[in-house]
Formats: sequence, C-alpha cells, structure tokens
Amino acid sequence: MSATVARNAQDALPRHAERLFVAGGWRAPAGGATFAVVDPATGEELARVADADVADGRAALTAAVDAAVGWARTPARVRSELLRAAFDALIARRERFARLITLEMGKPLAEARGEVDYAADFLRWFAEEAVRVAGRYEPSPDGRGDIVVSHRPVGPCLLITPWNFPLAMATRKIAPALAAGCTVVLKPAEQTPLTSMLFAELLDELGLPAGVVNVVTTTDAPAVCGDLIDDPRLRKLSFTGSTAVGRRLLAQAADGVLRTSMELGGNAPFLVFEDADLDAAVEGAMQAKFRNIGQACTAANRFLVHRSVAGRFAEAVGARVAALTVGHGLDEGVAIGPLIDEPARRGVDALVADAVQRGATVLAGGAPEPGPGAFYRPTVLGDVPADSRLLREEIFGPVLAIVAFDTEDEAIALANDTEYGLVSYAYTRDLARGHRLIERLETGMTGLNTGIVSNAAAPFGGVKQSGLGREGGREGIHEYLSTKYTLVAR
Repeated sequence: MSATVARNAQDALPRHAERLFVAGGWRAPAGGATFAVVDPATGEELARVADADVADGRAALTAAVDAAVGWARTPARVRSELLRAAFDALIARRERFARLITLEMGKPLAEARGEVDYAADFLRWFAEEAVRVAGRYEPSPDGRGDIVVSHRPVGPCLLITPWNFPLAMATRKIAPALAAGCTVVLKPAEQTPLTSMLFAELLDELGLPAGVVNVVTTTDAPAVCGDLIDDPRLRKLSFTGSTAVGRRLLAQAADGVLRTSMELGGNAPFLVFEDADLDAAVEGAMQAKFRNIGQACTAANRFLVHRSVAGRFAEAVGARVAALTVGHGLDEGVAIGPLIDEPARRGVDALVADAVQRGATVLAGGAPEPGPGAFYRPTVLGDVPADSRLLREEIFGPVLAIVAFDTEDEAIALANDTEYGLVSYAYTRDLARGHRLIERLETGMTGLNTGIVSNAAAPFGGVKQSGLGREGGREGIHEYLSTKYTLVAR
C-alpha cells in the first residue's frame, strides 16, 4: 500500500470497526470472529471488521424491538431535527466519508464526494417529510359516522444494503424508517461495511437513542438475516441487490407476511433517436454508463441508437471512452476505478468475450487492465448481436454496447424485451415522441434527455423483476408506515 493510500486509510477508518453497534453501544461479536475488508484497487487489507453470528443478529433485533415503542412515540419534530443534525454532520465530514468510500469500494474520489452529498440529501429530505405524514377525516357516505385514516410505523425493520453505494443505500433506507418512527437493524454488504460503521459512529455522537439503529456486519448473511426474517418480531424487510437474491428473500418473507421493499437488478436501455442532440446524448451516455465504474443498477446496459446516427454516436463515445484514465480512485484525474473484486472482473470479461465471439466489434477497451487490482478497461462495443449475453444480463461494469434500430416501434420493442424494468433513458427533440416513450417504456423511471435520474425528492424503484416499492420522494416514507382506518360513530 502506498504511503498516500495508507495515510488516507488511517485518517478515514471508523474507530470501532471490529465491533458491532447494538443497543447504543459497541460490542464484540459473540464468537469473537473478524473478517478482512480490502482495497479493490490494490487487493490489500484496509481493516478487520466484526463477523456477527446468529446470536448477534438476534441481539440487534431485540434492541430494535425494545426501542420501538419509545421511538414511535417520539414527536415527529424531534425525529426530524435529529435527521437534520445528521445531514449537517455528514456534510461537515464529507472528505472523510468520501475517502473511505473510495478506499473500500473503489470509485473515484470526485464520485465518492457526490455519493456523500446524495446520501446526505435523504437525511434532509426525510427530516422534512417526518412532520408531514398526513391522514384524513371525512364523513362516511352512508351517514353512519366519520372516517378517520391515520398512519403508524410498521415496526422493527431489517435493512440489507449493497456494496456499490455503501453510504447512499444506507441513508436511503435509514432516513425514511427513522422519520416514520421505525427502529432498524442494518446489515451492510461484507465488501464495504466500513462506511456504515462510520455512519453509525456519527449517529451515536448525535445522541440517537439506544437501539433505534443497530449495525450488524457479517460474512454469513443467509444465516444471520434468515434468522431475523423468520423472527415474528420483525415487521419489515428492505433489500437492495440482485434479483436472484431478492426472489429468495421474498420467499422467506412470505411466511411472516412481512412488508417488503425490493430494489433489484436492471437492464437499462438508452435510446438515441435520429433527431437527438448528439453531443448531449454522448454526454448522457458517459454519465449513465461509466458513473460508479458501471456498477449501478441504474447503469445503462443497452445503447439502442438509430441507424442514421449510430456511426457518429459510436465514434464520439469511443473517443471519449478511450481518453478515460484508469487507476486508484484517490489519484488525481482518475475517472475509472477498479471493479469490486476479481470475480466481478472475470464476469465482465466473460460477457465481453461472448459478444465479440458472436460478432461484436471492439471500438475501445475490451480487456482487463494489467497490474494489481480488479481493473477493467472502459469498453465500447459496436454491432452487438441480439443473442449476446450482455444484452440479457446485467453487465455491472464499464462496458457500453451499441445496437442499431430503424423505427420507433422497433426501439421500444427492443427496450422492453427484458425481464427487468428499473430505468430507461431516451434522447429525442420530439416532444410528442418523448411523451409516447414515457407511456410505452416499461420501467419505473425514465430519464428523458438526461443520463442521471437519482434524486432524493423523487420515488426510486422499478417494475417487473426490478423490484417492489419506492425509495425517496413523498412515497418513500409510506414504505415504513401502515394505514389505520377508524369509523367514529355519530
């Protein structure tokens, strides 16, 4: 590890990495085990983290259950002010969090700073929403009385977050849960648990009541989380991750009839029509594909470009991609960091090799980057055959695959030809076409003439195999509230 990286690691690491945050305190795991967290750019160990077992998970849920009644009764204004204080504290510590995100996840430092701001925005947004949970009061149409509709916190929640946005995915779940009056057990991804531990330290310093947030790190998620899902005291499960794992969790949650929120995989189409502003489309493509090294469920997977502009688009985007600098995210000027680990790199390379073997043309990149770390060269593929695996599977890497189309109907059919339905992107200057695309694209979100859709003030989520429920926006807090109806007799 270089002296610069070592210094940044030392300054950024949480103080309590080898402990669990349970019931407002930092405790060693029951079995005393730890596991290593590594820098994906070097493969070197950053820190050792507590490795919880089933008993630790149960202790965390017990803490959340014990705190549930008191937190639900805490005035909404108090909950709101604590979330706002967390927003202020997180912004004040932006650099430290950003360095830690880069170290354990790999994204360039500029993008890590952007993640901190995005993560903080959920704290601010739900601080504001906490005091705006409204019910209704109206006369019953049959004249028997008055209808009162109110909302209550659903109860203790299990939040399972992925490695690709280790801070934003945590706040996107924790903030609405706390705003609604729920207590939580957070299980971060084992590749990137340090950011969650640092955030727990921040909440602890702000005086969050004991047991409201508990953080359990583990390498045995199926056992620890499975035990919690089977526990009748748990009332809500929120998961962000792959569709395959989401299906298994939904099956497990069915026995307890748990409230569930599932933000799962994506296979986002990026449509470029003949009338598009091509410069804007190229810029949007760079954002939609290469942000976070392509490791995002919202990353554009399939670039569907009108045949009349496909050549110019490919040439322009290929030139931009060839100029991207690959390296450690802490180094100046780096645009593409490492993939999360070596299996991820092998998976991306296999998808590229499959497409090339079937006839795709490599316009840029197309191979792993030599040297230590899980780096893959940013890649552009042209003339990608319809039977290529990367048009069906989530790439989760810096690979841009271009397919030409001739008509609007063909483009929409290609875009919708997937089991996923998280997000779509489209570039056109035709307003009427834009409205048709909004109606016809089978996705929960659409970016029209933009390559970034994520916004704390907007409902994030998909349709089909991309998930259930919404995170963010006015809709986000209702994922953590149950609706109660009362008839008041006259």
